[in-house]
Amino acid sequence: MKFEGRVALVTGASRGIGRATAMKLAGEGADVAVHYVRSAEAAEAVCEQVRALGRRALPVQANIADRAAVNAMVAQVTDELGAIDLLVNNAGDVGNMNFDELTPEHWDEIITINLTGPFNVIWAVKGGMIQREFGRIVNVSSIAALAVRPNQLAYAAAKAGVIALTKSCCEPLAPHNIRINSVAPGAIDTDMMYEVSSEMREHLRSTTPLGRLGKPEEMANVIAFLLSEEASYVTGTTVIASGGRILIP
Repeated sequence: MKFEGRVALVTGASRGIGRATAMKLAGEGADVAVHYVRSAEAAEAVCEQVRALGRRALPVQANIADRAAVNAMVAQVTDELGAIDLLVNNAGDVGNMNFDELTPEHWDEIITINLTGPFNVIWAVKGGMIQREFGRIVNVSSIAALAVRPNQLAYAAAKAGVIALTKSCCEPLAPHNIRINSVAPGAIDTDMMYEVSSEMREHLRSTTPLGRLGKPEEMANVIAFLLSEEASYVTGTTVIASGGRILIP
């Protein structure tokens, strides 16, 4: 199995892409720390599914915007599962708000969750990865970073920052056998998709060239590839997985 003997930390793993990724990695042999923010019950349910695959699982709660909480989370995972080999920075929040409604407070919240949060987790794990001369990191961005999204100004800026963070970390981490990449999903059929109207969901589906919403498992497959040694010569790259939607204005 691709990840036999490896320990993975997946943020935002109680649902959606994070949950699918946790299950994919466990299915390929990894022990998984399932990070969550609010739903301990959902995180424990994912852990039970991971354990059913014969892997160890640990639910961990933290506000990724809080550096002390992130450092404590990483320490807990290291103590209970072992050193973190694989990191998936998936936790985030869209926070739709149009240009006229956007407030500085909303900007601060969305930037902190979606950009400072991943930075905090990378900085908490990188020391151990450098010491062991091994690490694989995937940051989840969005096609909102690459296309015009007037009602997602803060989110788009944060996710563009995630891509820049990925690129900027590539060179200093590479000599330590640490690869870092990102994935930019399009419209994916997750719980968050049902926070918008049915009309908007249909619009997203009908304007995606492949004619459907993406599945969380499809994003998990891309993430697992980037973490695996099948992608051994890939670092600093963003993979767009949008069903062709990135081509649509």
